[in-house]
Amino acid sequence: MDSSKLERQSDASWRQTIAEMHASGRQAVLAITGGGTGAIAELLRVPGGSRLLLEALVPYDARALTAFLGFEPEQACSVETAVAMAQRACERAAKVAPTAARLVGLGATAGLVTDRPRQGEHRFHIAVSTEAGTDHCSIVLAKGRRDRPGEEDLVTRAIVLWLARACGVAAPSPRSLLEPDERYAEAVVQTGDLIDQLLAGGIERVTAWPDGQLVISAPPPPVVLPGAFNPLHAGHLLLARVAEDVRQQPVAFEISVLNVDKPPLVPGDVRNRLAQFSWRARVELTRAPTFLEKSRLFPGAVFVIGADTAERMVAARYYGDSAERMEAALQEMTDRGCSFLVAVRVDPAGRVRSLSDVAVPPRFGQLFSAIPESRFRLDSSSSDIRARRAAT
Repeated sequence: MDSSKLERQSDASWRQTIAEMHASGRQAVLAITGGGTGAIAELLRVPGGSRLLLEALVPYDARALTAFLGFEPEQACSVETAVAMAQRACERAAKVAPTAARLVGLGATAGLVTDRPRQGEHRFHIAVSTEAGTDHCSIVLAKGRRDRPGEEDLVTRAIVLWLARACGVAAPSPRSLLEPDERYAEAVVQTGDLIDQLLAGGIERVTAWPDGQLVISAPPPPVVLPGAFNPLHAGHLLLARVAEDVRQQPVAFEISVLNVDKPPLVPGDVRNRLAQFSWRARVELTRAPTFLEKSRLFPGAVFVIGADTAERMVAARYYGDSAERMEAALQEMTDRGCSFLVAVRVDPAGRVRSLSDVAVPPRFGQLFSAIPESRFRLDSSSSDIRARRAAT
C-alpha cells in the first residue's frame, strides 16, 4: 500500500476519533501553555466542535498563567501545574455550561525546543479533570530528535488523545506517539474534590482562596495563623490584621483536619469552617496537627500564636515528657527558617499570659517574638462563643 493511501487512512481515523469526541456529550474547557496549541485547531477542524469545546485559553506568558491559576506556580512545566490548570479549567466550564452537563477541564504545559539552548529535558504534562477525578500523563522527549514543529505536532496529538480518553472515546495512548527510548508515565489523582482527597490522605495541603477556589501547590504563605476556627470570630480577624501590620506581609489562616487529641474533622465540618472565610481571607487546609509538621509544609513561615500555645510548645510533657524531643523539634523548626509571633492571651482561669511568661529555652530565644499587649490582646475564645450559643 502506498504512503499516500496510508496517510489518507490515518487522517480518516483521526477525524473519526475527533468526531466521536464531539458526539460524546462532554463539554470541555482547554488551557494550554508552552506548546501544543494546535490541539485547539485540530478539534475545530472537524465539524461539530461547538458541542465539545466551551472555551480554549492559552495563558502563555508567566503573568497570564498566574492570573489564570490565581497563584504563581513554582514551576510552569510540571505535573502540579498541569493538574491545577485542568482543575481550574473544569471550574470555568461549570460556570458557563448547563447544570447537568458532563464537564472536562484539560490543562497542558510543555517545555519544548526554543531559539535558546534548553538546559532541562524536553517534556510536557497533560491533565484532565472530570467529576470522576483527575488523570495526568507526562512525557519526556529525546532532545534533538525533532525540530520545534515536530515537537509541537507530537504534543498536539497527545493532547487530543488524552482528551479523547476523558470523553470516553476509544483512542491510542499518547505513548504510541513515542520512540522506544522516550519516557512516558501516567497516574490518576484520587477521585473527589480536593477536600475529600485531603481528608483521605491523598494530599497534605490544599489552599482555599477567598473566592472559594481550591488549589494544590500554591506558594507557601509567609505568615500563617493556625487554629480550629470553630467558630471564626472578630478576635481572629483582628489578630490577622495586626500580624500583617507587624510583619508587613499577608497572613493566611490554617486549619488542620487532624488533631493530636481529637478525632479527624469530617467533610461537613471542614466545609462549614472554610465557608466562614469566604471573600475574607486565604485558608490553608492541612494534615499537620503539630507545629513541627506545619513547619515542614511551610518552611520559612512566621506562625502567629497565643502565649498559651507558646507555653505548650516548650513544655516537655507535650513531647512524651522528653526535653530532648522538645529541643529537637524546636531546632528543626529553627533550621527550616520558621519563627513564632506571640500574642497576649487571657487563659481560661482569667490570667493574662504573654511571651514573658513562657519558659523558652535560652538557645531558642530568637525563635519567638512578642506582639505587645498595647497592640493586641485576645480575651475571647471560640469555646466561649460555643458555650454562649449553647446556653441560648
